[in-house]
Amino acid sequence: MKRCQWATVEPNITYHDKEWGRPQHDDQKLFEFLILEGAQAGLSWVTILKRRDGYKKAFSDFDVIKVSKYSQKRISKLLQDETIIRNKLKINSAINNAKQFLKIQEEFGSFDKYLWGFVNNKPIKNKFKKLSDLPASTEISKKLSIDLKKRGFTFVGPTICYALMQAIGMVNDHTSECFLHGK
Repeated sequence: MKRCQWATVEPNITYHDKEWGRPQHDDQKLFEFLILEGAQAGLSWVTILKRRDGYKKAFSDFDVIKVSKYSQKRISKLLQDETIIRNKLKINSAINNAKQFLKIQEEFGSFDKYLWGFVNNKPIKNKFKKLSDLPASTEISKKLSIDLKKRGFTFVGPTICYALMQAIGMVNDHTSECFLHGK
């Protein structure tokens, strides 16, 4: 069975086969991926996947309301938590982004509705042959990044936004040889 070239070791294989590129519309899962993609900046995705359970516990099972209310005491505790990336900017970003996430939910009814509006609620199906063909960002991820930043989000550059779009299935970037490409 052929997979995308990046899915050669665990936990990447399981993540690739069961989650990556599948359309996701649950706001709690979208918040999870927003936090994880921001945490990944400058690191490998496998590093984050290996800490995913730590993030789940540290960030209240990705409950956006709880995370939005984290205190300075909680931040200090997170900075000592070895199960996550202990970067103060990334931790503060997750809390800030939770607050902004709630504002989008209030304005649009859901973060899902806001986010998927950038692709007219329909996944973009790309036909890249190999990993090196995939872009780091696109015009849509740049627009998303600009809009999120205007709304006060951080750690949402065009590359992070494109990785988010890939992860939640807004774009299907399974390479054409991958068994999941047509699904």
